[in-house]
Amino acid sequence: MPTRHAYLDGPHPRAFAHRGWHVDDLAGMENALSAFRRAVAEGYHYLETDVHATADGVVVVHHDPVLDRTTDGRGEVARLPWRAVSGARVAGREPVCRLTDLLEELPEARLNVDVKSDAAVEPVVEVLRRTGAWARVCLASFDERRLTRLRRLGGPRLLTSLGPRSVGALWAGARLGGLPLRRAVRGALAQVPRRHGRLTVVDRSFVRVAHRWGLEVHVWTVDSEAEMVELLDMGVDGLVTDRPDLLRSVLRSRGSWPAAV
Repeated sequence: MPTRHAYLDGPHPRAFAHRGWHVDDLAGMENALSAFRRAVAEGYHYLETDVHATADGVVVVHHDPVLDRTTDGRGEVARLPWRAVSGARVAGREPVCRLTDLLEELPEARLNVDVKSDAAVEPVVEVLRRTGAWARVCLASFDERRLTRLRRLGGPRLLTSLGPRSVGALWAGARLGGLPLRRAVRGALAQVPRRHGRLTVVDRSFVRVAHRWGLEVHVWTVDSEAEMVELLDMGVDGLVTDRPDLLRSVLRSRGSWPAAV
């Protein structure tokens, strides 16, 4: 992997609109193309999203394994052809979009893409090959084996976040001073919750060791102003939020919101 991936050339600290701008008049439009368009129009450079693959290998922007919660469709995405999935409407208003659509519609946006299923691994990498979008996409997964496959298929052009084992090594290194643990870390970005159950994941020590090891720390999903301020003061590199309006306000108050191009 290059020392500095082009994905990281965007504004810092990195503000991620989690599944787009689905607040106000777009409430309920999670992962809809209109929500991503709005986030970019509101000044966001980084978007967070999720993908599954249909039965015929089309990569769709959708969080759940089934259509039921966020659309008027029914059924498991992986068992349905694109023809059926494309008929579902997010909040009854707008078609489910493909990853290709999102990349083409918003060519300046950088995407953090959580690959939600093993079936989506090869189709996602093929989309990146076909669109040439390596420089503006980071792939993530909570499954270590899935991340290993993505890295193998994507090669040195692909940027990924840390998987669970790598996060565990970083967390232990922050507490034990175990520098040899750096060799156990794969990926460039620690994208983690502030807490996991009763366990505090992100604190000053975690951020300090991550930076010493050349890693960024992005925290999800942060929706309170007080926590946004606390984490930014701690030195985290990015925040993922369902309140993009609030995060923008916080960053503006700190002089950290990027100027409009």
